[in-house]
Order: sequence, then structure tokens, then C-alpha cells
Amino acid sequence: MFLTLSSPKNMSLSEIRRLSQCVAVIFLTLLLSPVCLSSPHTPWGSLWGEAPPLSRARRQLRFGNEWSSWIGWSACSRTCGGGASVRSRTCITRNLQGGPCPGEPRQYKICNIQDCPTGALGFRELQCAAYNDKPLMGSGRYKWTTFQGGSTPCDLSCLALGHNFYYNFGRVLDGTPCQTELGGVCINGRCLRPGCDLILGSEQQQDACMVCGGRNTTCLLHRSVYRSPSQAVGPFGYNEVTMIPAGATHIRVTDNSKNYLALQNGRSQYVINGNWEIDWPGEYSVAGTKLVYKRSADNRESFEASGPTQEDLHIMVLSTDRNSGIEYEYWLPRDRYALYHGGRSQLHQPHQSATFSPWQRPTSTTTTLATTSTTTARPPSTTTTTTTPAWAPAGHNPSRHQNNQPQARLERDENWSNQIPQHHRPGHCGKCRRVRGKGNRVRQYCQKDFVFRGKVLGKQYRGQETRYDMQVIHTYRNRFPLVRREFMWVPNVCDCPQLEEGRQYVMMARRHVNYERTLNRILLETDSYVRDYRPREDELLRSLEPECLKQSYPPTA
Repeated sequence: MFLTLSSPKNMSLSEIRRLSQCVAVIFLTLLLSPVCLSSPHTPWGSLWGEAPPLSRARRQLRFGNEWSSWIGWSACSRTCGGGASVRSRTCITRNLQGGPCPGEPRQYKICNIQDCPTGALGFRELQCAAYNDKPLMGSGRYKWTTFQGGSTPCDLSCLALGHNFYYNFGRVLDGTPCQTELGGVCINGRCLRPGCDLILGSEQQQDACMVCGGRNTTCLLHRSVYRSPSQAVGPFGYNEVTMIPAGATHIRVTDNSKNYLALQNGRSQYVINGNWEIDWPGEYSVAGTKLVYKRSADNRESFEASGPTQEDLHIMVLSTDRNSGIEYEYWLPRDRYALYHGGRSQLHQPHQSATFSPWQRPTSTTTTLATTSTTTARPPSTTTTTTTPAWAPAGHNPSRHQNNQPQARLERDENWSNQIPQHHRPGHCGKCRRVRGKGNRVRQYCQKDFVFRGKVLGKQYRGQETRYDMQVIHTYRNRFPLVRREFMWVPNVCDCPQLEEGRQYVMMARRHVNYERTLNRILLETDSYVRDYRPREDELLRSLEPECLKQSYPPTA
């Protein structure tokens, strides 16, 4: 459509009015067309044959503001004792309407957490000492030391030595420990606590397994209560409550009686309340961790340690009265928990005889420990599985096993030492042989598979052998791992060596595996080294390890 315009001189007044109205319509159309065409709901875009574009705001949202990468950490504010380091990032603005970037532009972390040398000044003390002999507001010069009663925990409040006033010099340096909050660090005048990732203000926490941000899936909880057995002779003296294996975390032992808790390290040396001497409550360094001993006026006592421990700990009780119950708990990694509190030891193999099937659960009468235990795994598993009894070999179901023939031979060893030694017949035992002398002690210590201290819990005659139910208290030298509770076999029924129930012994035994590999057990031979446990015997055994290195002793097969 074309518009023909005439000269204004030849146009009438009505034509001029119509022309003005047409020009006005065209102007308004051109003015409003960008808004109309930009809307996806207007038909104008289709008139021009173009697809409706996105709005200007939606196009801008495609380019939101974002953070740049973190730059490297700065130098630590301290060389020891725990300082602070900072790193920063920049918000890249691509959209003025997008708002600021979420999060903080700076991040602080703890660094150089190793202890300072003995006698070194604290960080606050150094900052106060920096103002020594400097004029203060035109007055005299003073020596300054730390003042603990400042208005805020991150102010540098210093006390003038020899005077009764203090002065606030402003904020402390970043990385200074807070005065009021344990573990807190001052950053820009604020007291912040670090997470387990050492980032200040982080919410990451260690779980019971000492895994940062974990969920207690790599360890198990062992909780138990110790009560004095009724058959104990006399209420006085030291008694062992339990042995806490190395690697334990979050240890807690509590008692509420007139007795006293005591603690031995892995070398059976008293650390707390030993030798009939009561120590002061406080913090003790033991087994590579800090242990807090608490005792209140109402006879409540406790041991608490975060761990992990680097050696076994023996919890003892100095009994002066009847014990109402000592509660203890700790966490262990799954592999170590299976070793000490699992369903069965690797050495727990049923004894095969004419009257005892290897797939029949043994019935024995043993002394029961005066301990009740519970095990907790977090989070709980929801998987339903078929449980095989702990006394059956792994991978076998006794209900489906119909053939009681031994397993196929893996190998045949004709060595005489792999056979069960001959025993005396009942009624013709004779006198038991007692192994004596330093030479036998050193030789068997270096040759035997197991050297341990154990308590006899029960005894049972099975065929021509004797089986002892042992509580393993301490291990000295072992080629194979032992758990808290083990069976030990003696190849006779003559009580040789002579072991009494309820007593503790130091024993040197070997591992016995038969031809068919159906037996795997601890064997205490007639000529094995056995002694009543005494502190002197313990000292002698601990000094034998260098002897094994000096001389080459072939191990017993």
C-alpha cells in the first residue's frame, strides 16, 4: 500500500486533518512495536514472520553472578601453637539485577597446630609484651602481661605489671585463641570455632570413628557393665575391669561407688591410682591421647579419652567396698571389633572326635564373666540375611550339611611337630614336668606362636584332651591375632601343666593345624613354659624381645 501526498497548497482542510491523523497512527505504531513484538503473547511478531524472542530479563538471568576460584592460602600467623591462614575469592558480576554472590569472600583455617617449645610465651603474652616500655597516652612506661578479665574475648587486654590497672589495646591478631570459648579462635574480632576440616566457622564434625564428616559407619560401639563376681575372695585390692584394645576412640568409663578407678598402660604399668596411691583428677597423657580423670565429692569417677589409642589400656578398680557396677564404652574400627568382639576367633575350630561331630554345637560348662555387653552399629542395617552360627565355619550351613567327613586336604605336612603329642593314659599320668631356667624362657618366647597372659575361666575334658576357656588379658609376642576369649587345648587329661580356674598365668603355646586343615587352635604342650602371673614375671618377658633379635631361633611348626 502506497500513500500519495499532494502539495499543501492543493489540499483542502479536511485532507490535511486526515493526513495528520494517519501520521499520528503511524508514529504510535512505530513507537509501540518493540514492546509488542517482544511479548510472546502478541500477534505482531507473527505478522513479521519472526519467532517470539525471550524477554530481556530472562536473557540476563542466563548470565548470573558467580565466584571466582579461591586463591592460595596466606602465610600462617603463627609458627606453632595454632595460627590462622586466609584465602579469598572475587564475585564476578555479570548481571546487575542478580544480587551479590552467596557465601563469604574470605575463608580462614587453623594452621601450625603443633605445640610450641616448652617455656615459650603464649600468643597473647607476646602481643602484650610488644607494648613494653612504650609511652601510654603521654604517661609513664610499663611492662605488660595478659589480663584474663577483658570485656570481650577477642580484645587485647593487658595488665600493667606492678600496678592495679589494665589497658585495652584493641583487637588481638587473627589466630589468637579466645579467652572464653575452648577451641575458639579470634578472626576480625569474632570468636570462631573450627570444624574438623580446620576451617573456621565450618559445621563439619568428626563422628565416633574419628572420620571428618562421617556417619559412624566405619566403627562399632562396645558398651558393657562390670560387676564384681560374688565368688571373689575379699572386697579389697586391685581387680581388672576390662582391656580396651589399641585403636579405640571415644572411651568413657564411669563408676559411682567408694572404690577407685585405676589405669594401666599396655606394658601393665600404672598411670593413674596405682600402687595404693590416689592421684589428683586432671588430664593425663597415655597411649598417644589425652585422658581426663574426674572425681567428685559424691564418689563419682570417670575416665574420658577421645583417642585413638596407640596401645592397649587396662581399666582396673581398687576395691574398698562392694561394687555396684562400672560402666564403660568405646568405639573400635570394624576390623578390630571383629578381632576382639566378633562372633568367633579364627582359631575357634570345633574339635573332631568319635562322639563329637564338627557340625554339632559344643555344650560346655564354663565360668561366665560378670559382664553384660551390647553392640551398636550406626546406622542400623536394613538388609535381611541368613545368619550362620558363630561356631560353624564360614561359608557353611550346619543345617544343610549332611556329610560329616572332614574337608579335602589342602596339603600334607609330614613334619612330626604338626602331630598331636602323645599323652599319658588316665590313671598313669605321673609327675608333671616343670620347665625351668632362663634358657627355656628365652627359647620358647622366641619360638612359640603365642606368648600371652590369660585367666582360666573354665576347664572341660574332651576325649583324651583338656580344653580351657581362656580370657586373654595381655599379649606379648604372637604370630597370629588373638581375641578377648579363646579356647586353649592341652593334649592330655592329667592336668599337665596344672592350671586352676580363676587364676592368671603367663603361657607360651603354639598353633596346631592338623593334616586335613580342620583344626586350627592354640595348643599348650606338656613341656610348654607356664608361670603364675606376677609383676616380676611380666618384667622378665618384656625384656626378651632383644634376645630374639640377637639369636636366630627357628619357629616351631
